[in-house]
Amino acid sequence: MQVKAGAINRDLAHQKPPLFKTLKKHWLLLAMLLPATIYVVVFSYIPMTGIVMAFKNYQYSGGIYFSPWCGLDNFKFLAIAGKLWQVTRNTLLYNVAFILLGIVLEMGSAILLNEVSKKWFRKTAQTFMFLPYFISWVVVGAIMYNVFNYERGVVNSMLVTLGIKPFDLYNTPGAWPAVLIALKLWKQTGYGSVVYLAAITGLDQQMYEAATIDGANAWQKIRRITIPSLIPTMMILLLLGVGNIFRGDFGLFYQTVKTSALLQPTTDVIDTYVFRMLINNGDVGMAAAAGLYQSVLCFATITVCNFLVKKVQPEYALY
Repeated sequence: MQVKAGAINRDLAHQKPPLFKTLKKHWLLLAMLLPATIYVVVFSYIPMTGIVMAFKNYQYSGGIYFSPWCGLDNFKFLAIAGKLWQVTRNTLLYNVAFILLGIVLEMGSAILLNEVSKKWFRKTAQTFMFLPYFISWVVVGAIMYNVFNYERGVVNSMLVTLGIKPFDLYNTPGAWPAVLIALKLWKQTGYGSVVYLAAITGLDQQMYEAATIDGANAWQKIRRITIPSLIPTMMILLLLGVGNIFRGDFGLFYQTVKTSALLQPTTDVIDTYVFRMLINNGDVGMAAAAGLYQSVLCFATITVCNFLVKKVQPEYALY
């Protein structure tokens, strides 16, 4: 009987405490979490009810919930319009370039900054790299226009002075993929390198000391210790980037390109297409259908990628 009573007591000890006791014990931490929870619910979950607009013939008199249903007609019109594949392709290709080149530049700049022995130089370089992140795309678009304007731009004025034919960037669609990729990398590299630099700072320094004793040079330590140790961080950032692979940076594509119809075949993404459809046509239903299409693509992509990562290396998966 004593053995049985002891076993029962051990089982009770391993049981989870009641919910009320947990809330009472950690009420202060939960109270600190409450504002963030309310923010997410109000601005992320409640607006999701507006998805019904994608399946309705929206009328201002009926609003979101009382407009007549139209089934999948909005999606049919979206496909018939003929630009859905073009903007989806552009969004995907641009984001693939942003993610892959971003990983290389962010990780590379973090490693180089970590190798700099002069602390003042490292801090100064990191500050200048981080500054573009705080510059608005509106400002970047205005600077771009004043620098590359065909008639009065700084670059073309210099080319004319040197006797060279001016270059009309805003009428050359083929040049814009390289321009947009360069602008995105210029703006995000400094911010992304901070994450990798923090990960490098947290590495065990005894590994580097052991490598130095074994005669390893700086490149060998980077190749054998630093880069492999950064793979978990890289995988997390990669999966987060893949989760938004069908979402374009609206500020980048809208503020730098403006509304030029000539440049749309190479610069139009899903976000700008939805915005233009809503502003120019006022078709709320089709805009909502395009937004839902974009969200479903993002969800499917991150789910598939996370599943594949979990199969190969479970500890790198997000969930």
